[in-house]
Amino acid sequence: MTPRLIALLCMALLAACDGPSRRADLVFINGAEPETLDPAIITGQPEGRVVNALFEGLCAYDEAGRAVPGVAESWEISPDGRTYTFRLRADARWSDGRTVTSQDFLDSWKRTLTPATGSQYSYQLFPIKGARGFAEGAVADFSGVGARAPDERTLVVELENPTPYFLELCAFPTLHPVRTDLIRRVGDDWVKPEHIIGNGAFVLEAWRINDKIRLKKNPHYWNRDNVPLGTVDVLPISDANVAFNFFASGLADLVMDKGLAPPALLDEMKRRPWFHAAPFLGIYFLRYNCARGPFADERVRRAFSLAVDKARIVEKITRAGELPAPGFVPPGTPGYSGTGGLAYDPDVARKVLAEAGFPGGRGFPLANYLYSKSELNEAIAVELQSMWRDVLGVNVNLVRQEWKVYLNSLSLLDYDIARSSWVGDYPDPNTFLDMFLTGGGNNRTGWSSLEYDRLIADAAREVEIGKRLDILRRAEDLLVKSAVPVAPIYYYVGIQLYDPTKFGGIRPNVLDEHPLRSIFRLPCQ
Repeated sequence: MTPRLIALLCMALLAACDGPSRRADLVFINGAEPETLDPAIITGQPEGRVVNALFEGLCAYDEAGRAVPGVAESWEISPDGRTYTFRLRADARWSDGRTVTSQDFLDSWKRTLTPATGSQYSYQLFPIKGARGFAEGAVADFSGVGARAPDERTLVVELENPTPYFLELCAFPTLHPVRTDLIRRVGDDWVKPEHIIGNGAFVLEAWRINDKIRLKKNPHYWNRDNVPLGTVDVLPISDANVAFNFFASGLADLVMDKGLAPPALLDEMKRRPWFHAAPFLGIYFLRYNCARGPFADERVRRAFSLAVDKARIVEKITRAGELPAPGFVPPGTPGYSGTGGLAYDPDVARKVLAEAGFPGGRGFPLANYLYSKSELNEAIAVELQSMWRDVLGVNVNLVRQEWKVYLNSLSLLDYDIARSSWVGDYPDPNTFLDMFLTGGGNNRTGWSSLEYDRLIADAAREVEIGKRLDILRRAEDLLVKSAVPVAPIYYYVGIQLYDPTKFGGIRPNVLDEHPLRSIFRLPCQ
């Protein structure tokens, strides 16, 4: 064990079982500073963890990653699987005490689907009849969307096709209700602590940018008596060494981000009882900008993908048990066996690049590799740069950006190659594949394929499970073997750092969902 790690572990022991103080009941490190707390706008995990504490949908995720009743106390599903009738709780309240109504959901979904809102996740509502048409302007009025409120506590939703993961979607932030009356009154400032009104287990007491977010238990939450924590501090730390120092010194109780385990300390950390790791439905991958420059040529994209030694990355850098990713859909997706992609083959990579007009990398224009700030991303970026130089003879410039700037660059397609990650929103292969539809808010590659769009649409209409999964497998083949707008690198292992003798309610699950309302502090021994 290194002297540095010994010192940090000693500080952690001294900090155990804090006495009375103004410290929050839980201090957790969440990775990057949230881009926003608007459920319709967020796209990342750091934002999602906070938003799920402030807002609640018809369903909610429990500590096992299962969709359970949230604002809806019950529901009925029609025999054909196309109509859901939700019954809302009589005691569901907003944080100002007002009742949560079915109309709140309709107003919120209308806002999300309205193009001016700018929701990159609005397609999560497209299983609802007419929702896509409304978002794209083909349905002129929201009354043409298959959602209606017969009364304040009843919400009837009609789907285009049977959607086996619809209840999981009802737990996803994009479908959470918000107070549209508040948004009309104060505009974009509605997410600030002095204005925000939520319906989740916590309220936003303070938000100091680049310092912390303070959450406080919502006294109007319908299940408040079963929320153990009174206060939670959320720290926006994206540097792995800083995050670990906070944890080891007792300044933080929980590190809950897959990229915040310092690679240099990982071998030692894995032997400690406070290190927790388990696979989940998440992938680290590369996006290519298919809309400009050399990467508009799929041969160039294929060459760069073939030049990546994925095994070297997981064995040399990540080292937490991650698996190299042949396909885009991670293993563990129920009923789906997935597909294989492009394996490491430097000889074929050089040949394909030469066919694209760049033999030995000669004449290849300067390309940028974009990644968000973290020690892990930095190490992987340097390794990829080395692989592309050694195999292809191409020099790639590394561009590191802060989280918010990085997300904006992705959205604007202001990159050549970009580091990306995706965590399943629900346990179905569709959550990994439908984002690459033409014009999809989370596509962010500039790639478009009518064949791919048709396959995803065919899968949505197919009611026979086996046939549906076969169609999705064909779509995945097109994505990672033929067109190659993305390059899978490895499947994630979820990592949390916390003392299991001090905290409970945190369980490994395939969606890497760890709701704050379920976490509790154990009595000091």
